[in-house]
Amino acid sequence: MEYRRLSHSNLLVSQLCLGTMTWGKQNSQRDAFEQLDFAINHGINFINTSDMAQASFERSHHGESERILGQYLKQKGKRHDLIIASKTIAPLENNHHSPPLNWQNIHQSVDDSLQRLQIDAIDLYQVHWPDRNCNIHGQFSYQQQDEHEKLTPIIDTLEALSDLVDAGKIRYIGVSNETAWGLMKYLQLAEKHELHKIISIQNPYNLLNRSFDISMSEISHRENLPLLAYSPLAFGVLTGKYLNNPTPKNTRLNLFKQYNRYSHHQIAIQATQAYVDLAHSFSLTPTQMALAFVNSQPFVASNIIGATQLSQLESNIDSLRYTITPELMQAIDETNQTYRIPCL
Repeated sequence: MEYRRLSHSNLLVSQLCLGTMTWGKQNSQRDAFEQLDFAINHGINFINTSDMAQASFERSHHGESERILGQYLKQKGKRHDLIIASKTIAPLENNHHSPPLNWQNIHQSVDDSLQRLQIDAIDLYQVHWPDRNCNIHGQFSYQQQDEHEKLTPIIDTLEALSDLVDAGKIRYIGVSNETAWGLMKYLQLAEKHELHKIISIQNPYNLLNRSFDISMSEISHRENLPLLAYSPLAFGVLTGKYLNNPTPKNTRLNLFKQYNRYSHHQIAIQATQAYVDLAHSFSLTPTQMALAFVNSQPFVASNIIGATQLSQLESNIDSLRYTITPELMQAIDETNQTYRIPCL
């Protein structure tokens, strides 16, 4: 396992990060404990969770992954061996009950997360998505809003997060599902007002969604701001398991229809088939190639993997054994030219 320092911090994170999206819904606490034991035994020290219901927006499951992780830390006593990242949610069009990203709500969110996690401080605390109208979560183009748009100014959010760093409740701050404009705004405001700087961005990145390459990768390089890549298998689509059976029982896309953006459109299906065939032609499994591709990108500090079964987690971790040769990278890029960002 390789470990990489997140710039502007002393956090040394494993190249693979264990995601907790399936916990509390698809996986029980016992399953989660087995995943954690397996991941830690294979060198993973970075755990990514959230204050929301990970696999669904059901209020009854909010905070469940944090609670499960907190129980593990209490029982196993491995707090100092792990780097823990969590998030706070913001309002969405289909999620009006979420609080705005203002000072009061962010402070309450952190206090609640600390209680569930049963720890004194969160290593990396991230804004789950922007509190404004922008093109994220599969939206292709930005839609201009009128002057009555409801949003929380980024400066308000950044001041609240900086206060929490100063209070010792969180160590570092990051953002997730951000745009290029939002990312630069966070950086500019931190410098202008002498506030704490964000140290990472967690956005989707996979063979079907390379939108990060277009403008965000330059920001990542020039501002020394690494990517924590989530959904490297495009919700499992890049394994190829949905090609001949669109909705296998108990899979995420069967249980949660809102995640079908990687398998719904014909061009996405064609692109997936092309990548599956390419992997086989290089004697790799589709999973190995898809994860090895993300692992190889210079702007990726950690690749966030997740699984419902230990065999899947083992296969994901095994991706570190494989490298993308120049010949394979050329073939991947040629396929990407044929299917230019089929999904977002």
